[in-house]
Amino acid sequence: MTQRLDNLLTPYHTLRFHLDFKETILGGKGSKDVVLCSGSFAECSGLDATMETKVIKEGGHNYGAAQRVGQTTFSTVVLKRGMTQIKDLWSWYHMVSTGSYAHRVNVDITMFDNGGKGVMTWQLLNALPVKFKAADLNAKAGEVAIEEVHLVHEGLSQAKKPTVDSIYKKSGEKNG
Repeated sequence: MTQRLDNLLTPYHTLRFHLDFKETILGGKGSKDVVLCSGSFAECSGLDATMETKVIKEGGHNYGAAQRVGQTTFSTVVLKRGMTQIKDLWSWYHMVSTGSYAHRVNVDITMFDNGGKGVMTWQLLNALPVKFKAADLNAKAGEVAIEEVHLVHEGLSQAKKPTVDSIYKKSGEKNG
């Protein structure tokens, strides 16, 4: 009896992932993606899409209704990370919330295996921050300060899979 390949595959772990916030720059010779900021986060939730169905009740057809494709909606993506001196997410949120400029970016969320190979990349199209939450301050607690940003977006898709080395080469850093 032979086993199918999908029965032998190991599920991915969710503990290694990296985000790139990109803007598409239009130029004379076409367009290119520029990474505005990137980093690792402690949590990323809300990567889901829901398709609403349209129910059609047909007369004389008493055993269930016909289901048709409807509009797709996307959940708000919530990102959490330890607070540092870098204020890029706050600056982006503040710029949008004060009416200066509703700057939208594309976000790549890449999952890595234990060997550092990119195994899956989710892309958020035209992401926009709608909520920022700084850490709760409590003199009695000894916890790490966590900041949180909520992003709405106009599309969720999968992309090609980069490696850890390719991410650090483009940002000029080295994994230590």
